[in-house]
Amino acid sequence: MYTLFTQVFRFLPFARAVAPVHGVAHNLMERAEARAGRNPQQAQELRRAARAYLSVVR
Repeated sequence: MYTLFTQVFRFLPFARAVAPVHGVAHNLMERAEARAGRNPQQAQELRRAARAYLSVVR
């Protein structure tokens, strides 16, 4: 799912200003994607942390 969002935002002109390629939220979402199969609860916590970070930064 996150991969789809990444592909969509790549084509938007404001995407680079909002979500840097190697930003904190990006790293959290990548880790959540990796953990989803092994520990879904931890993956959900990482996704929440990414959303919380984005809400504070914006």
